[in-house]
Parts: sequence; C-alpha cells; structure tokens
Amino acid sequence: MTPRTPASRSRRERPAKPALTYEGIVATAVALMRSEGLRRVTMRRLAQELDTGPASLYVYVANTAELHAAILEELLGEVDLGPVRAPGDWRERLVALLGSCTLTLFRHPGLAHSALVARPSGPNYLALVESILALLHEGGVPDAQAAWGVDVLLQVATATAAEQSGRDAAADDDHESLVNALRQVCDRTHPRIAALGDDLYSGTPEQRLAWIFRLVINGTEATPRHG
Repeated sequence: MTPRTPASRSRRERPAKPALTYEGIVATAVALMRSEGLRRVTMRRLAQELDTGPASLYVYVANTAELHAAILEELLGEVDLGPVRAPGDWRERLVALLGSCTLTLFRHPGLAHSALVARPSGPNYLALVESILALLHEGGVPDAQAAWGVDVLLQVATATAAEQSGRDAAADDDHESLVNALRQVCDRTHPRIAALGDDLYSGTPEQRLAWIFRLVINGTEATPRHG
C-alpha cells in the first residue's frame, strides 16, 4: 500500500481548531494590538490570526468599533482603583485615580484615540465609573452634579491621553514655535501675554494635568445644575 502523504491526510486527522469564544477573540485582539498597533486590529486581520473567516467573528462582535470598545474595556482593568480605599483628601485621591486612567490610555496610543468615541460597558468600565462616583459622594458633591461631572472627568482623561499619544516631532516643533511667539510679543499690543510671560507654559505635563483635574473636580462640586 502506498503511504499517504501529509497533503492526502483527511481533515479528521488534523488538529481541531479551538472553538471561538468572545473572551478568546478579545484576548487575541489585545495581543494583536500590543504587537502591531490598534490600526491593524481589523475584523479581517483578527480572523486571519484566529484561522477563521471574518463572518465567524460577526457572531460575537458586530463591527470594528465594537471590537475596539471591547479592547478598551479589557485594558481599563489596568487602572489603579486603590485610591478609592486609601486614606487622605478625597480630591487628591480622585486626581490619582484619574491620573492612572490617563496613563493607562497613554500606554496604548491608538487606543487613546479610539476611546474618544468607543463606549465600553463591561465590568472594568463600570468599576471605574463607580469609583469616581464614590469619591465624589465621599466629598459631599450633590448627586446631580456628580452624575454629569463623571462624564467630564473621563473626557478630560481620554482627550489628554489622545493628545499626548499623538504628539510627534512636528508637534513638538509647533509647540516650540508657539512658545517663541509668546516670548516675543510686544507689551503694548499684548499686555496680558507679556505680563504672564513664561508662566503661560510653565509646569510639567503631570502638574498641569493634576491641576486640570482639580479644576473640574472643584467645578463639579461648586456648580449646581439648573433647568
């Protein structure tokens, strides 16, 4: 009898592919993002990685936007929620929590941009929202103001991460040009710019971000909702 070659083996003798699951799809998408960047995480590329057809994925994920939201939800598990239970001033603990959220997005540049429109709804996102609301409640912020404030605080974290992650050499050159323009203004035509001088661009990015969070937190506490 002529021995069968590998090409002539029946499909029954080939190793079975692992069954598709939502968790497995998301885990593969996260790994793909880490290795190739978020732009490469498409339904077609993901299907190739999973050795299946794109149509098989649509049973679990409706489209690429939903897939990116699922990746965001997974990575929000990296946010440090420890400040909720830590001692100290509730405002500074909330600043630390929001800073961790910003840093998590900053570590994944493509995801930071996607997060501007992606809307996760899983347990990690809900835990983050609950933690922010808990600290606002601890500080005595009225519930109505906290309900709107949490959205603004998360928008600041997301937009900051997206802006910083998108910076390149050209953006740094533009910033330097702006700084030079501010330094060279005439105090007769632009007296307030001249008076503030270097303070307009002083501080580290971390210091300025923490100040922005304090600004929004204080504004949430002090600004009642009307109508």
